[in-house]
Amino acid sequence: MALLGLRDVRLAFGGPPLLDQANLALERGERVCLLGRNGAGKSTLMQLLDGTLEPDAGEVVRQGGLTVARLEQEIPDALAGTTYDVVAGGLGEVGRLLARYHDASHRVAVGAASGGGDAALRELDRLHHQLDAAGAWQVQTRVETVLEHLALDPDLPFAAGSGGRKRQALLARALVRQPDVLLLDEPTNHLDVEAIEWMEEFLVGRAQTLLFVTHDRAFLRRVATRIVELDRGRLADWGSDYDAYLVRKREALDAESRQWAEFDRKLAAEERWVGTSITARRTRNEGRVRALEAMRRERAARRQQPGAVRMQAQEGERSGRLVIEARGVDFAYPAGAAGGRPIVRGLATTIMRGDRVGFVGPNGSGKTTLVRLLLGELVAEPLAPDAGTVRHGTGLQLAYFDQLRERLDPDRTVFDSIADGADWVELPAGRRHVSGYLQEFLFPPDRARTPVRALSGGERNRLLLARLFTRTFNLLVLDEPTNDLDVETLELLEALLVEYEGTLLVVSHDRAFLDNVVTSTLVMEGAGRVGEYVGGYSDWVRQRPAVAAIPPQSAPKTPKAPKAGPAATPTPAAATPGERRRRLSFKETRELAELPDRIDAAERAREAVYASLADPALLRDGAAAAAAKARLAELDAEVEALTLRWEALETLAAEVGA
Repeated sequence: MALLGLRDVRLAFGGPPLLDQANLALERGERVCLLGRNGAGKSTLMQLLDGTLEPDAGEVVRQGGLTVARLEQEIPDALAGTTYDVVAGGLGEVGRLLARYHDASHRVAVGAASGGGDAALRELDRLHHQLDAAGAWQVQTRVETVLEHLALDPDLPFAAGSGGRKRQALLARALVRQPDVLLLDEPTNHLDVEAIEWMEEFLVGRAQTLLFVTHDRAFLRRVATRIVELDRGRLADWGSDYDAYLVRKREALDAESRQWAEFDRKLAAEERWVGTSITARRTRNEGRVRALEAMRRERAARRQQPGAVRMQAQEGERSGRLVIEARGVDFAYPAGAAGGRPIVRGLATTIMRGDRVGFVGPNGSGKTTLVRLLLGELVAEPLAPDAGTVRHGTGLQLAYFDQLRERLDPDRTVFDSIADGADWVELPAGRRHVSGYLQEFLFPPDRARTPVRALSGGERNRLLLARLFTRTFNLLVLDEPTNDLDVETLELLEALLVEYEGTLLVVSHDRAFLDNVVTSTLVMEGAGRVGEYVGGYSDWVRQRPAVAAIPPQSAPKTPKAPKAGPAATPTPAAATPGERRRRLSFKETRELAELPDRIDAAERAREAVYASLADPALLRDGAAAAAAKARLAELDAEVEALTLRWEALETLAAEVGA
């Protein structure tokens, strides 16, 4: 029996039904990807499944006692407290206990540093006993693991976070609940590649029953066991393979077009008969007339396939052959501050006309900052390097796609946002009225008068693209352009960019998008290092040296928070054809033999520290507790480094023996 599903469900909001006799069955362990155009009703379907909405007809079927959690697109107004409070709050009473324990631990640490905090110590001891009784320590580990892998600051006030950070906190809140069924609406938005790949392993490794909406085709291919599409109110099951879905969907649309063309031909013939035939006028063949009336009703009820977005870039005059040249560029943030975090150190790169460059790196690593450094005075708020030079070529015409969509005035209408209130736009094909141009980006006339603040994320993205392509440019900068776009629009954007003959800089965490569009990749590798690689994301994964992912044994270890989730294992670079494989040295062979014992010893030491942290007496001593946690972080980092080193040497030994 299905855990959750729809049976002959119908739902409409005044217009054509979003769901029309829709049926869906979600079995235990399935991971179903829900596809559909922006505005098709995917989020509405999820609201039906979690009980937020009720259908007009039909029923939502769910097993008794079923728990459902949903990551919604809109951020609730009622959430307050720190990020930890919000994430743990999804666990009910146990989560609230954990949040209070986390807060008390923080106050104990502050009190130990200032010589006070006795009240916090007593509260911590009381909460410790309550969590023992509730058996909540495993849940605490789960919360901390998810927070770490999504790079969330647990003590940051939720209200002070950006929209992206709030969405990440809501994703963490949904993941830690581990419900029977998890509903995720665009879960990869605002996540970096490392977090996306961890989430893939998290969802697949735990056999989580899942229904999700995504534009990230790499995530879709990795996670989905079945694909369902919502198209014009109907749900269609397309099986498990995305590439097979694309082929079968195209064939189905072609068959539908042929069937409708034949129907329209017959309808036109019947209309001619009823209007001109003597038999029809005199004898009135009532059966044939009734059949014609039925055909008219069927034609009127037909729901056409929504139109496709039509994009055309207005390329300006060719720029000079050199576009951007950076030599010895250093930049720390805040700029020039002593001890400021280095974003770029010793950067040297040259971007030529026609290059398509991708920027890859974790959230907060400085990708957008690097782009602004390279653009310099070409943007409204330029950044100047602390050292080195950035030189621009001649004849550059810049168009910048804004990551935060802040360049859209929320109080203006869609119509007024295109040409600053003008009625006409100049395009390569000639002068166009704004209303007609907006329809090419799927904004009908009634929607064109809607304020920007009322648009969905996908509609805002389409509007920004529509405005962008009214401009003339030969240097195009796209900062996270794929967020909230449906897959079809995303693929059309890719096709346009592939044909674009100017220079492209694109910041994105969408691996498939990078693979399909860019010709080289700049990677933020940490500590100010920027690696340059030929090709897209997959090409970088193949090219990056294994040693870059393996901390040298002599390097100082950076303490990390304890984590219980699966860690990504770096893949050593494969030898290229004709490349001679290096044999293990004597020292490496001996090191490989010793590593298992060293890993066991470090793990035993880590378990001993874990055991000591369960002692309330230790927790009452703030300094001792802090020292134990620091030691635990060191041992965590040591185990991880030793394991990575062992895996690298094992792989090298296996390749040599192959």
